[in-house]
Amino acid sequence: MRAAFYTLGCKVNQYETQIMIQQFASDGYDIVEPSEDADVYVVNSCTVTSTGDKKTRQIIHRLHRQNPSAVIALTGCYSQAYPAEVSAMEEVNVLTGTGNKTAILGHVNTFLKTRQRIVDIPEHDRREAFEPMKAENFLERTRAFVKIQDGCEHYCSYCIIPYARGFVRSKPLEDLKMELYQLSMAGFREVVLVGIDLSSYGKGMGLRLVDAILAACTTDGIERVRLGSLEPDIFSDEDLKLLASLPQFCPQFHLSMQSGCDATLKRMNRHYDSATYREIVAKIREYFPNPSITTDIMVGFPGETEEEFQQSLAFSKEIAFAKAHIFAYSVRQGTRAAKMDNQITNAVKEQRSHILSAAMEVCRQDFMRQQIGLTEEVLFETDIVDGAYVGYTKNYTPVWVKSDTPLCGQLHMVRITGMNQQYCIGEIQPKED
Repeated sequence: MRAAFYTLGCKVNQYETQIMIQQFASDGYDIVEPSEDADVYVVNSCTVTSTGDKKTRQIIHRLHRQNPSAVIALTGCYSQAYPAEVSAMEEVNVLTGTGNKTAILGHVNTFLKTRQRIVDIPEHDRREAFEPMKAENFLERTRAFVKIQDGCEHYCSYCIIPYARGFVRSKPLEDLKMELYQLSMAGFREVVLVGIDLSSYGKGMGLRLVDAILAACTTDGIERVRLGSLEPDIFSDEDLKLLASLPQFCPQFHLSMQSGCDATLKRMNRHYDSATYREIVAKIREYFPNPSITTDIMVGFPGETEEEFQQSLAFSKEIAFAKAHIFAYSVRQGTRAAKMDNQITNAVKEQRSHILSAAMEVCRQDFMRQQIGLTEEVLFETDIVDGAYVGYTKNYTPVWVKSDTPLCGQLHMVRITGMNQQYCIGEIQPKED
């Protein structure tokens, strides 16, 4: 039997898909690419925007046309948030939500025997525990993602994810330590701690995110530790001082901003303002000599005037992000923002996206230019063409080098000598005796 997996959305989804791949492989399935013929297709969905929902539907239609006799299983946030909508897709044979990803294998095997459709999307409740998952490998990767947290309770007015992912729950620290140890033994030198609301790790357990970071940084063999997306007000001065003292910690901070306009942030029900954001960025830059600050910025939120957009644009330029993901507001039924007045037209959203993207590209290029002349440790990941490799510095600057010997999976000190549109360009430095 052959199984293929298609993942949309965030790093948490990618991690969960890896767990499902491990399960199917252990059960005797051959894992193939989604473009190949398979007996089973598993689609792990995202519903952050309506575009994600549309992509999921298109993928399912395409897979069914590609192989009408194959079993199609749909899981993830789209299923959980809109169960009636996904149940109407007749091509789908097995449906689960976000709280029971590991049930997919059993349901698929049952369907293969009975040919009876299975819908298993239990509602989230506060008694729900963190679903046990443990990654063992990531196909041909030097970096391992480790999901340590699930759920969100911020209830931003535009976001369906609290309803799709449920209440905050976290991986027990001992389970995390064991997973980190096993990944280290498998040869991974870098881990990325991820979660739906990573900043809430340990809530109700007497733990905080810094506890998970310390566990990762003190695991033998793990040489780099990164974090996924964070709320801006997560770290105190003491936390930042501690992190700056950990040689394994990578100074790459993805601080989700959403808007640089205080009035817009208030309508979004974000729990900070631009002054708070500016302050935490200044503190990070005080404690870390060469950090990267990255973010997500939304345009076209209901009621966003031209003046508010210009405030957000100006603030974004002021922060000078190393990289920013720009996206347009998408109506999510079931959220407060979907009922707000003064919805913005798609034409205006597109225009503002273009303006902000262009400004943030200038910031990205400026940040890469600031890296020229530095000598940084690079973990090489990709052989892009014969003799050319790309890796990342600790602050996640992409670096391109030429080498006569293979570099993937290796750490080297690299002097950054130039840049192009995509990468910094560097030269490997001789190792010191």
